[in-house]
Parts: sequence; structure tokens; C-alpha cells
Amino acid sequence: MYKVYKKILFAFIYNSSLFLLLIIGIQNSTEKSKLKFLNRETIKLPVSFTIGTSFIAGSILGNLLTYSSIKKNLRNLN
Repeated sequence: MYKVYKKILFAFIYNSSLFLLLIIGIQNSTEKSKLKFLNRETIKLPVSFTIGTSFIAGSILGNLLTYSSIKKNLRNLN
């Protein structure tokens, strides 16, 4: 069980550092666009921020799904 918590902590630290680097990296981004989501528009955001944020969100979701399936498998073994 300790291994699972260690992996979750590593994934959290890794994704947080990626997000920090993303924020630092887009400081001089000039290409901006609006996003349409649920029939609404957002403010103008840098394209690199949108792509990077979606990558990080996918990474977090993938890690959570993997660990939830591991936890479910551990319960089934007992």
C-alpha cells in the first residue's frame, strides 16, 4: 500500500512541476485565441497554455484511473 501512495505523490509532484514550467514558459507567448466550451467563450488564452493544460489534465486523469484500478484489484484479492 505504501508503494501506491509513493506513486501518487510522485505523479502529483511531476505534474505540478510541469504546470510550473508551463506557466514560466508562456510568459512571452503572443499567439492567443478564444476557446468555445459549452456554448460559451473564454478569454483569449495562449495556445501553448491550452495544449499544455490539456496534456497535464490527461496525465493526472490517467494516473488516478490507474491507481483506482490497482486499489480495486487489491480489494478483490482480500
